[in-house]
Amino acid sequence: MARATAARRRALALLGECRRRGAHARDLLRASDALDELSERDRGLVTRLVLGVTAAAGELDRVVDSHLRRGARLEPRVRDALRLSSFELLYLGHRADACVSQGVELVRGVAPRAAGLANAVLRRVATEDVPVLAAARTSVETGSFDAADLARVGALPEWLAERALASLGPARAASWALRALEPAGAWVVANRVRLSSGEASALLENAGCAPEPGPLPGSFRLGTPAALAPSGLVERADVLPCDLAAQEVALACAPAPGERALEVGSGRGTKTLLLEGAAVAAGGPCEIVAVEADARRSERAAARMEAAGAAAHVCCVAADARSLDATLGIFDLAFVDAPCTGTGTLARHPEIAWSLEPGAPGELAALQLELLSSAASRVGEGGRLVYATCSVLAQENDDVVRAFLASPAGVGFELVGAGLTEDRPDADTHFCARLRRR
Repeated sequence: MARATAARRRALALLGECRRRGAHARDLLRASDALDELSERDRGLVTRLVLGVTAAAGELDRVVDSHLRRGARLEPRVRDALRLSSFELLYLGHRADACVSQGVELVRGVAPRAAGLANAVLRRVATEDVPVLAAARTSVETGSFDAADLARVGALPEWLAERALASLGPARAASWALRALEPAGAWVVANRVRLSSGEASALLENAGCAPEPGPLPGSFRLGTPAALAPSGLVERADVLPCDLAAQEVALACAPAPGERALEVGSGRGTKTLLLEGAAVAAGGPCEIVAVEADARRSERAAARMEAAGAAAHVCCVAADARSLDATLGIFDLAFVDAPCTGTGTLARHPEIAWSLEPGAPGELAALQLELLSSAASRVGEGGRLVYATCSVLAQENDDVVRAFLASPAGVGFELVGAGLTEDRPDADTHFCARLRRR
């Protein structure tokens, strides 16, 4: 009888902890001291399993439940184990006999009486569902697919696959779904407020992060991302963890030296520093008012500006951006980084797909339009208005921009350009629309 491997037992324990605590998988992985006891290869497997099972949870449940008697209920720990082994069979392509054997032992370890059930279910997953998924993947890769194929390949809710297909078109929707379960790239960017790209590269190299220069100014892909956390570079704000798509959006609306910029939805201040750094790199600082609805988050962003050397030119304000105070003044640039479904960041945030309800995009679109209209009121003549999301859905992107331009708040604005960020295999997808007041 083969015992379940240490990596799979650790992955199962973390999945159970995620379920019980309602925690984010990446947060638990970062905080898990038990991973230090594993080899680098096993740590990689644990990470892949925990993030993958979390991202595919709803589809894995559909597959497992299809092989149970109607009305049958699984003990939560048994379901965790069956999800894990089904994910290996379906999405990692591991040997069927090994996956079934290991899955049975995982179930035996938490509920010995359910070992026979696990064996039966996993064997049916291997013989029935694996071929169906392979056929769906072939259809998606060759371009002759429907939303059901897209949902199966990306382990997505079918309603979300349908809307993504309508929003993106077949080619880009296929790329989006095929990347949904792939590991996200480890991207960072230099804090250009005080460091050149060369200086940041040297710091990353000395920390053992194996940086590779990216396609955008100051961007790096880390060959050894695990070395970043103990280096202190993030705490000192020498480099900023930031996906390439987010960097691309910030560069698309970078303020010029001396300009006044309003940022709506500043969050932790990452894009704030990207905006300020772009101005400094162009010749001198700009003045930014960074508005964030969450007061605690705004306080943390202010502390981060201090650590990053940007506090003299960035004012962090806690306020509801749907109603901006006129005392803030008029700006050359207003950048709305709108709250959204996050459907362009599925690989980075595995909880998103199965936590969304079909009504969420419409509810968010109403808020997004309010924020865009409010920010527009603070833009001076000839000034720029930039609207961005990390969603792939037209309902939150082009539709919001069209509604704004057709509204009283949009009178006097013209659309300069709009679209999704470049389709890269290891990066998120963001939307950005640039407008100008005539």
